[in-house]
Amino acid sequence: MGIQDEMRQVADQAREASRKLSRISTEIKNRALKEMAEQLVNQADYLMGENEKDVAYAKNQGLSPAMIDRLTLKESTIRDMADGINEVAALPDPVGKVTSMWRRPNGLLVGRMRIPLGVIGIIYESRPNVTADAAALCLKSGNAVILRGGSEAIYSNIAIGRLLQKVLRANSLPEAAIQVVDTTEREAVYELLQLEEYIDLIIPRGGEDLIRAVVRQSRIPVIKHYKGVCHIFVDADADLDMAAKICLNAKTQRPGVCNALETLLVHRDAAPRFLPEVARQLLESGVVVRGCEETRALIPEAEEATEDDWYREYLDLILSVRVVGGIDEAMDHIARYGSLHTESIITNDYANAQRFLNEVNSSTVLVNASTRFSDGFQLGLGAEIGISTTKLHAYGPMGLEELTTTKFIIYGNGQVRT
Repeated sequence: MGIQDEMRQVADQAREASRKLSRISTEIKNRALKEMAEQLVNQADYLMGENEKDVAYAKNQGLSPAMIDRLTLKESTIRDMADGINEVAALPDPVGKVTSMWRRPNGLLVGRMRIPLGVIGIIYESRPNVTADAAALCLKSGNAVILRGGSEAIYSNIAIGRLLQKVLRANSLPEAAIQVVDTTEREAVYELLQLEEYIDLIIPRGGEDLIRAVVRQSRIPVIKHYKGVCHIFVDADADLDMAAKICLNAKTQRPGVCNALETLLVHRDAAPRFLPEVARQLLESGVVVRGCEETRALIPEAEEATEDDWYREYLDLILSVRVVGGIDEAMDHIARYGSLHTESIITNDYANAQRFLNEVNSSTVLVNASTRFSDGFQLGLGAEIGISTTKLHAYGPMGLEELTTTKFIIYGNGQVRT
């Protein structure tokens, strides 16, 4: 069977599975999810053994330390995956929820009910935890999912998929509800992206090049998230000890992820007191600082920031820093260079905090907290299917509700239109 026929068969099976899933009770879905979490933990040695093959390949291919970090499965990573699935099981089921109801003058009772999207295709790089997170969210929301990870994680993804399908079988659920594409051929991605009659939504997760390629090729609607150029603005009256702690966490805790800090904006009045100390901590943590002229005057070790730096998603221990005149200049910078991902203000000024929340147009906006909280698990979504910087349908971290849509339901008692 050629790749075109193989992908069509995968999609056809997913479509049939999605019809069956829409009828499955919350109780059965939750039971299966809990068993999936248990299987992952019980089979941790098997999963890490398969993952070692991928890590060895990645190192041989010269992938960056940040990419290898995303790829690696440890016992703690697997426990986190299981915790995410259990949290999804504990969340309210959105399917069948009536979100509103109203009566028309002619007596018709009109409402809106949440329903699954149908079949979702996920195309992603490196992170095998996406396989478990996406499968759990799609199962709970009644969607079938087709998972196509990168070649660098093929053994890990297939192993996770096998464990999840084993649980589906044990619970008499359709195995095709969770399918991992087991070929690394790029043609498989192209063929999936043409199957608009079977697949309802495509969610790419990975670097900007991957997402732009998917958008160019797809005949199916795509949830886009090109990059995470995340900002923190340290206001004039910020608690500077707290600001330094937040900035260090946002940049260094895990620099290779999309919600890591990439540009630090500092109020001119706070810069002389703040920048030398935070720079010392950043430099000790291995961060390369690239700054504007005022920044370099306060941080001798800083390199010169170019115009391109303000647009960059480094995904590495590099930080661009700019001194600004106030909140308006900070918000103007974010509007010009940001990617609609995540921004935070560190301030004790309530009015400025509210302005920042109201006027910054990104999908997640925080006050006095790290950008690293822009994450479905951290926000109580259980896990996330991805982060959308596309405003249509969903915006920000996508959980269960964002994997459903609504249909109209109408109760009548014989009404006809005149």
